[in-house]
Amino acid sequence: MATQSKSTPFLSDIQTIRRRAREHMQRGAVTDSYTLDRETVLKLLNEALATELVCVLRYKAHHYLASGINAKSVAAEFLEHANEEQGHADLIAERITQLDGKPDFSPDGLSTRSHAEFVVPEELAAMIEENLVAERIAIDSYREIINYVGDRDTTTKRMLEGILAMEEEHAEDMKTLMEDFGKKGEPAKPASSR
Repeated sequence: MATQSKSTPFLSDIQTIRRRAREHMQRGAVTDSYTLDRETVLKLLNEALATELVCVLRYKAHHYLASGINAKSVAAEFLEHANEEQGHADLIAERITQLDGKPDFSPDGLSTRSHAEFVVPEELAAMIEENLVAERIAIDSYREIINYVGDRDTTTKRMLEGILAMEEEHAEDMKTLMEDFGKKGEPAKPASSR
């Protein structure tokens, strides 16, 4: 591990830090030490926001439209996930504003900004499958954004890592539902072939 040179201070001198803090105060938390392309980060975060909003809507639709012998317990899981996805959307929107951006909640183009799709099949097993697919998309998307951000925006990185952990939990929940579904009296796979 490299050691800090004695001639290079760890921090800027306090007068420099104080002076920089007074510059561009309208930017809020975004200081000159923010080295990422802020517009790119805002675009990625708005796409993540759209993805979370589409996931909320999909899970809510599945919650209300679920039917069949196992519908009550599966619908409850869908509702729990919808509420957690809404929490993710709120975190992302808050971070966008902290980066002096504008969260895009417009329904116009929501599905094109989202990485996940809004798919509402009729069969409960197919709903579970679509939710697992969407969670897997979110997992890959968040990993890519985290890799892009790296240690150059640790606040965004930590937020996304927390969301990623929950998306992985959601995927595991959907996988378990798919595996257990056929054991409870209903077909494990959707009736229609693909």
